[in-house]
Amino acid sequence: MSVLESDPNTLATVITDPGFDEAQVAAAAFLARYNGRTLAAYRYDLRTFFQWAADVGLTVLEAKRPHIELYRTAMEQRGLAASTIDRRLSTVCGFYRFAHIDGRVSANPAQYVRRPKVHPSEGRGLDRRELGTFLFTAENFDKSHAALAVLLGLNGLRVSEACGTNIADLAFTQGHRTLRIMGKGHMPAVIPLVPRAARTIDLAIGERTEGPILCRKDGGKTGSADRPPLGAFHRQTSWPQRRIPSHAPFGIHHGGPRRRSPAPRRPDRCPPCGPSDDHGL
Repeated sequence: MSVLESDPNTLATVITDPGFDEAQVAAAAFLARYNGRTLAAYRYDLRTFFQWAADVGLTVLEAKRPHIELYRTAMEQRGLAASTIDRRLSTVCGFYRFAHIDGRVSANPAQYVRRPKVHPSEGRGLDRRELGTFLFTAENFDKSHAALAVLLGLNGLRVSEACGTNIADLAFTQGHRTLRIMGKGHMPAVIPLVPRAARTIDLAIGERTEGPILCRKDGGKTGSADRPPLGAFHRQTSWPQRRIPSHAPFGIHHGGPRRRSPAPRRPDRCPPCGPSDDHGL
C-alpha cells in the first residue's frame, strides 16, 4: 500500500513502520504538515511525480537536479499549463526540502530547479454587470442559492467558509449584522454583513432557529447531514477559461444548471433585463 493512496489518518503509522521504503516515509513526513484540501492536492502532485519516476526507472531519493528538470520538461511536452507545472514543481521542491531537513537526502536536488514563468491573468473576477446577473439568477433559483450568492459575491467568503456557517453564528455587533466564520487556517473571524446579504440570509433561514444557514434540499436529517456537501459547491463554482477569485459563481445560468463543455459561452446580456441592468447593485 502506498502512502500516496492511503487515508490521511495512516500517515503516522507509515512514518514509524519499517515495512515502507524510505521514499514513502519521506512522503508521509512531508504530508504530515498539511490537512484538508491542501493535503489532497499535495498527495496528488507527489503521486504524479512518483509515477513519473517509476516510469523512467528513477529512485526518488536518489534524484538529482537534472532529473527534476527532465520532469518539468515532460510536463511541458504534455502541454500542461505553466501554472499547473509550477504548482507541481512547488510540491516536489517542498518534498525534497523537508527530506533534506529530515536527513533523508544529503542535499536538496530541487533547490535550483528552473520554474516556469507564470504570467498573471487579465481576468480579475466578475465585473459589476456580471455580478448583478449572478445575484439575479441565484435569487430566481431558490433562497438557499441566493444566500450562497450574496455570501460569495458581496461578502467575499470562500466556498468552505460559506458552507460552514450556522444560524448561531449570526449576531448584532454595535448595531451591525455580523457573521462569525472559520477562515483559512482555522482562524475564526467576525465579518459585518452588507444589508442585502443580511436580508437574503434571513429569507433563506425562514423560521429556523438552529442548524446551518445553507441547507440541503433533499430532506437531510439533523446535524451535519443538513449541510450541503462542500465538494459539490466547489465543483459548481468552477467557471472555465476565466480566473475568478474565491467568491466565484456556482453552476447556475439563468434559472438552470450551467452546461458542461470545454468552452461554455458567457451570456452577453441578461435576457430579463438587458445588458445595462445592474440588478440593484
